[in-house]
Amino acid sequence: MLPIVPIQPKRVSEYAEAAGEEALDRLYDAAHQLQGLRVLNISSTAYGGGVSELLQTQVPLMNDLGVETTWVVIEGSDRFFNVTKAVHNALQGAETHLDDEMRETYWERMHANAAELPDDYDVVVVHDPQPAAMLQVLEDASRRKGKWIWRCHIDLSAPYRPVWDFFEPIVNLYDAAIFTAEEYVQPGVQGPVRAFIPPSIDPLSPKNAPMMESTWRGVLTPFGVDPERPLITQVSRFDPWKDPLGVIDAFRLVRREVPEAQLAMVGSLAHDDPEGIRYLDLTTEHAAGDPDIHLLTNLSGVGDSAVNAFQRASDVIVQKSLREGFGLVVAEGMWKWKPVVGGDVGGIRLQIEDGVTGFLVNGIGECAARLVELLRDPERRNAMGEAGRELVRARFLCLREIDDTLRLISRITA
Repeated sequence: MLPIVPIQPKRVSEYAEAAGEEALDRLYDAAHQLQGLRVLNISSTAYGGGVSELLQTQVPLMNDLGVETTWVVIEGSDRFFNVTKAVHNALQGAETHLDDEMRETYWERMHANAAELPDDYDVVVVHDPQPAAMLQVLEDASRRKGKWIWRCHIDLSAPYRPVWDFFEPIVNLYDAAIFTAEEYVQPGVQGPVRAFIPPSIDPLSPKNAPMMESTWRGVLTPFGVDPERPLITQVSRFDPWKDPLGVIDAFRLVRREVPEAQLAMVGSLAHDDPEGIRYLDLTTEHAAGDPDIHLLTNLSGVGDSAVNAFQRASDVIVQKSLREGFGLVVAEGMWKWKPVVGGDVGGIRLQIEDGVTGFLVNGIGECAARLVELLRDPERRNAMGEAGRELVRARFLCLREIDDTLRLISRITA
């Protein structure tokens, strides 16, 4: 049996103030036809990334709605997660070869995990490429049961073709596939029902819940951050696609104009991301001991509440990604009334209305210029923050994503 992720109960009714009564009514309506349905989510890790954050909210809320929902994680090895990290990079455009040994490692884990998969669920939702081929294994063994949905959280707009050619027939076995944006769907995806459902944030989670100023000020000080000086924060994994080295280069340009500025780079390290430690080391080397560049991780005691504090303390949030499936941290920053300067890529474009809720940028120089512009103009920062908060309320809160997912499930199970 695959490990079941324990969850803390949540109640939909608690979200009335944040999301509005109308959002709750729509959600109850969507769940009405699915009472008693059994749903299984499969992911590669229970912590340290956007997928786990989403499921920690969605699983208990779906149970509260009467849709019996469980979350399990696959079991891997260092070798397996090195392979799947290479696959992740390739599907986002890196020219990464998937050789015979890597394929053998992947298939061995798919067979082992499929053998431990329970078969008494009506709908199975598989998240990202790591567990994707389990369906192929079950299909080949004539063990497939229920409806299957593949949820793609990454930027598939320009995948490295040889690796995508490996996954495309696997994806086409699914009954439905969820993408964040239409541009991510490759032409060969013809088998599944296709749905476009952006991810969302939980406004009541420790990372996003209201926090008093005295609290967030108290969090910053032990980490050496001065709450009286301008603060720029990027929250993300230490990953080449998040361009932490480019963020540091942009910050150095910012300090030529705003010498008192500080930079916090806050990230989590997940067990399915073996590249994370190496890239943290590269980022640390690039920071070169600058006392105003703060590199913080869950290993240094920075959890969700501390992330909340850093985002609330920031004057500007930055997310200078080179590829981005969505980027929950953009919505998190806007929910906290902060303007966001983000890379003009992928899912960030879905969130930032350029010049209204923040700025979309290309390159280090443009990123630095927009950061300086906002640091010097508190009135504009406040206006963008207000606009961003309302945009997230309307489009990117968890009740909307669950609503969309339930309506897709109704469509394929009808």
